[in-house]
Order: sequence, then structure tokens, then C-alpha cells
Amino acid sequence: MPVAVLVGLGLGALFGLINGTSVSRTSLPPFIVTLATMLIARGSALRFNEGRPMSIALKHESFLNLGNGRIAGVSGIAGSLLAPQRGDVAWRVAFLLGLLIAPVAFRLFGRLPFPRIEAGFGVLIVAGLLVGLGPSYGSGCTSGHGVCGLSRLSPRSLVATVSFMAAGMATVFLVHHL
Repeated sequence: MPVAVLVGLGLGALFGLINGTSVSRTSLPPFIVTLATMLIARGSALRFNEGRPMSIALKHESFLNLGNGRIAGVSGIAGSLLAPQRGDVAWRVAFLLGLLIAPVAFRLFGRLPFPRIEAGFGVLIVAGLLVGLGPSYGSGCTSGHGVCGLSRLSPRSLVATVSFMAAGMATVFLVHHL
């Protein structure tokens, strides 16, 4: 087991070096480089494991069953706290606290970006509710289907991604041309 941990850390460092070098030496956006590296690593892992999802046997399921194809979604994690099950609360609270604490920790080392939002408060509330409801009806969020689902060659994710893209294009057309 210690050898596997060292190999995992070494591969993580190697991918970090590749990502950092790619971003600093090219004009590629960091997000795109990270997604590309993730897809390469995920594809390599699936190839190595003959197409079967990889899972890690842990005593506690706080790691969201890494490798079994389930993708962590904030709305699902938060929504499950409304009807908590025994032994399923601590990791969810820790995950959500991490999301809230991360900007504070970031602020210790640099300036937070200040986005300009032109929508009113009511529009933001409705948009937030729709963003929370959408993944529950679509069995996953847009990035979950588009990035992770497509990398697993999931037909359901393909249909979902095409639907998201078509709806987005139609919305942009209607807003700009009507």
C-alpha cells in the first residue's frame, strides 16, 4: 500500500508539472489544460483497467466512491442534508464548509476577483433555484455530463449534453434576436 501511495503522489506531481508547464509556456487557459489532463488520466485509467470503473475500498464512504463513475454535485450533497441519513452527514457538512472556507483561505494569499454581475437580486435567486433543480431532473449537472459523462462514453450524458447545448444556443438566439 505505501508503494501505491508514493506512485499516486508521483503521478500527481508529474501531471501537475505537465499542467504548469503547459499553462506557463503556451497561451492555453489553465481550465482547458486541466480538463485535457483529466481526460487523458481518466482514459488511461480505464484502458489500464480494461474499461471497468476503478473503485477504492474504504471503511468510510466519505470519498464519494472514487472511480465508480459518480460525480460529486453540490446541489445533491446539500439537498441530501434536508433528509439526513445516519453516518451520511459529517462528510457532507465538511464538503460544504470547505466550499465556504476556500475563498477565505484564498484571500490570505492574494486578492479575490471581483466579478461584475448586472442581474438583480431576484433574478439571481431564481437562477440559483433553477441551477439547483436542473441537476436533479437531469441526473447530473452540465459539467458532470459534458466532461465526466462524455469521457466515460455515457449515452445518457451525450443526450444530456446535446440538450444543454441546444437549449443554450436557442436561448442566446432568442435573447439577441427577439
